[in-house]
Amino acid sequence: FDTTVLITGESGTGKEVAARRIHALSRRANKPFVAVNCGAIPADLLESELFGHEKGAFTGAVAQRRGRFELAEGGTLFLDEVGELPLALQARLLRVLETWRVRRVGSETERHVDVRLVCATHRDLRAMTALGTFRTDLLFRLLRLVIVVPPLRERPEDIEPLVAHFLDLAGAQLGRRELSEDAMRLLHGHPWPGNVRSLRNVVMQAAALSSGPTVSCAE
Repeated sequence: FDTTVLITGESGTGKEVAARRIHALSRRANKPFVAVNCGAIPADLLESELFGHEKGAFTGAVAQRRGRFELAEGGTLFLDEVGELPLALQARLLRVLETWRVRRVGSETERHVDVRLVCATHRDLRAMTALGTFRTDLLFRLLRLVIVVPPLRERPEDIEPLVAHFLDLAGAQLGRRELSEDAMRLLHGHPWPGNVRSLRNVVMQAAALSSGPTVSCAE
């Protein structure tokens, strides 16, 4: 089922992990997975980042460059924090979703792209449309398949396997690490406002500071 996907959830819940899993289970799994954080790139550079540019298209464009849509050809393009897109780029993204053709900055030629688009946001896009900061027509295009990633506090059963995974990552550099029962109880009792990202930081830091293979509350 090859359609546009919108993943929603609080920051740190693992939306990119979900996007990568969608890609891995799709018919496009052997093609590129290209990720773009729309909130981390300055607005004046984002158009070129997504759609590419021709040599001389603007100051600093010293060579032709393919955009992320072209780089993801045959695979999946993941637009993280799609709610941060400026309105002008929202219009261009809508055009791509209607035609599956992109035009590089400074070019008069459009190129067809075969890409699956997966977007993610922690924002309420419906509320943004009411405020006029997100296009209603684009939202309707993104709502074809919506996946909600719940916060970690609503899925405490995930804490232990996540901790085990993070300890395995730490163990690759630090040697084998395990969590004491009291430390695990402490993790279960925390509300985790930063979600999985916060849990990872805590576990990795505790493993690094541990004086032995067992990470306890005392440390």
